[in-house]
Parts: sequence; C-alpha cells; structure tokens
Amino acid sequence: MTSQQRQQELLSAAALTTFKLNGQFLELAEHLARPAGLTATYWQVLGAVIGEPLTVSAIAREMGITRQAVQRTADLLAERGLVNYQDNPAHRRAKLVAITPEGRAANQSIGPHHAHHAKELSDVAGADQLADAVAALRKLSEALDALDLSDR
Repeated sequence: MTSQQRQQELLSAAALTTFKLNGQFLELAEHLARPAGLTATYWQVLGAVIGEPLTVSAIAREMGITRQAVQRTADLLAERGLVNYQDNPAHRRAKLVAITPEGRAANQSIGPHHAHHAKELSDVAGADQLADAVAALRKLSEALDALDLSDR
C-alpha cells in the first residue's frame, strides 16, 4: 500500500467512524433531552447560550450547523419561552439569543441523567482513554478547519 493510499484509507475511516459517532451521540442526546421536553437540537442551542447570549451566526459556527437551522430552532425555543432575543450592542440587526430561567431549568433537569451516562461511558471506555479520545477529536477538528476546501 502506498503512502497516498494509506492516507486516503485513514481519511475514509476517520469520516465513517465520525459519522457513526455522530449518530450515536445524537441518539444519546435525544434520550437525555426527551424527559426534559426537549429535542437534541433544542438542547444543543440551549447549551450554546448557557454561559452567555450569542448571535444565531455565532451559535451556528460553534455547533457546526447552518445559520438557518439555528434560526428555526431559536425561534421555536423563543415560542416556548426557553430563550429570548436581546438587543446586541455590537450589531443593530443581529439579535442575541439568551437563555431564560425556564430554559436554564429545562437544561439543568438533564443533569442527573447526563451524569449517569457520563459515568457509564467513563467506566466502559476508561477515563484516561476517554480524555485522550476527546483530545484527538479536537485535534482532528482543528486539522479539518485548516484544510483548503476551495475548488482547485
């Protein structure tokens, strides 16, 4: 096997494994969010603004999803009273999405179930191995961010 073939094989294996992991994490997120009356997508957007209000674009960049998908989700969360829109001093037209006390309560209600599954995963995978996997995934994400995806 040539070096180029090995590189291509590794890229494919990384992508396929990541796709499978994405599906598994989405299934787990739905499982965790459902008792709180949320979906995985709702929980994802709430989690993005738990620390500070962000614009829809900033949430989309952080989560790796489209601005339009975040806007639809934020609008639905606002209808349910879980977030609200605030004026943005840095940009007149781009409102900030802020979590409400109801949204914070819904997010916090996931905590005990989340802790249970976090312990299970750590017990099965090993805490040090899980930390190493997270570090490797972050490094892989940074490397993908650095790729030149322009049409050549």
